[in-house]
Amino acid sequence: MERQNITLSLPKVLLKKVRAVAAQEEKSVSEFLRESLENKIRQTNGFRKAKSRQIKFLQQGFNLGTRGHICITRGKLHDR
Repeated sequence: MERQNITLSLPKVLLKKVRAVAAQEEKSVSEFLRESLENKIRQTNGFRKAKSRQIKFLQQGFNLGTRGHICITRGKLHDR
């Protein structure tokens, strides 16, 4: 995969924490950030796919076995 360098501005406190976590995982800051961004994109794409799948499912509707006819009145259903 072709790579391109970028300039990134981070608060010093955050950069210090990122360096510490990357060092704990024995990774460079670049590698740590790259993997973090890839994971975030994967999660976002997964969410979009799941949302799209569920919307299609809802649009198809559900077979409730009534064939479009409601056989009971609201009053009988909630008879008190």
